Amino acid sequence: MALVLFDPPDRDRWYPFSRTRAIGACRAGICTMQERWALLTQLPVFLHTHPYLQSRYPLPPVDNTPVYWVDARVIPSPGLVNQVLSLPVGTCLTDAMGLIAGALSVLPQDFVVAKAAGYFQQSISVDAVQRIRYPWELLQYHEALLQQDFQLVTRNRVSAPISQTNRVLGAEQVFLEAGVSMEFVTLNATTGPIYIGKNATVMEGSCIRGSFALGENSLLKLNSRVYGVTSLGPNCMGGGEIKNSIMMGWSNKAHDGYMGDAVIGEWCNWGAGTTNSNVKNNAGTVHMWSVYDDGYLPVGQKAGVLMGDYSRTAIQSAINTGSVIGVACNVFGTGLLPTIINDCSWGVQGIQYEWQKLIPDINNWKKMKGQILSPEEESVLAYIFEHLNRKAANP
Repeated sequence: MALVLFDPPDRDRWYPFSRTRAIGACRAGICTMQERWALLTQLPVFLHTHPYLQSRYPLPPVDNTPVYWVDARVIPSPGLVNQVLSLPVGTCLTDAMGLIAGALSVLPQDFVVAKAAGYFQQSISVDAVQRIRYPWELLQYHEALLQQDFQLVTRNRVSAPISQTNRVLGAEQVFLEAGVSMEFVTLNATTGPIYIGKNATVMEGSCIRGSFALGENSLLKLNSRVYGVTSLGPNCMGGGEIKNSIMMGWSNKAHDGYMGDAVIGEWCNWGAGTTNSNVKNNAGTVHMWSVYDDGYLPVGQKAGVLMGDYSRTAIQSAINTGSVIGVACNVFGTGLLPTIINDCSWGVQGIQYEWQKLIPDINNWKKMKGQILSPEEESVLAYIFEHLNRKAANP
């Protein structure tokens, strides 16, 4: 048996993160969507996405055992997992928004999500489930996801010892994996759990208020202040002031400056002093641009920035409230930056990154963490550069 998380037809609602990854590979809390379903189901979990991305994700072998197909946007719960794994072959679950999940006896090589309901002979209607339809909603569900992940990841396990040089409140809600280096740090887990991943480092003088997760091999630098609900994925670097934000992995905010109500992809870098606004001066509703809807949508009173993979800001960058920065951008400019910065931008004046510079520059950043672009990653970037680099004008 296996489970497949499939991207829905409107996957572009998840821009900029859906440009370079399957939705199931997005991280919020300790886990990606894929990892969370794997922990709850104890099954191998695979990802089905757009053809230009599929080479990054293997699909399960065709072996005539049941394959459970699940909308990648759906937030799993123990009750929903039981419903999915109890489905007879040929049966699916639906709600008012459409297909939630279904069971098939084989892996159809021509599975088309837009026609997915046609693969099932019987449909069971259930109450609406929770789906994350837009990436800014990751922040709205972030606390619940992080707390669920904390329970899943630490269940029946004992934390590594916490050094006595640290000051800790709510120690029962703090979990350290093996190899953590952390001295002279203040931890307050009375407001939510604190998870420090394997071989992560928290430098002296840092203050952390839960809920918080620091991924494997990540680093929180001297005197960092982290609060709200924040998760820094694996191989990240954090510093300065961070509040209610997500860094999916392999990204850096290493210096002073404020990051708030932000979702940051992989392989991003914030130059020293970069700060984002998350509230309008009139405290009014923030609107963020949606590629799928080709317009601005209201997202609430607080919203910082969505930043696609492989993008970077220059020192002292001032990111405007409710900004969307695309994939593979080199962001620099004076004053408050535009709220839309398109994929593959060089600066903020509408100049496109030159392809012969873009790939070597990304590789330079990856080499700083001992990595290089894979052929699959480069193929995805080439497709984006040639086919998906849509232009949007700021109002």
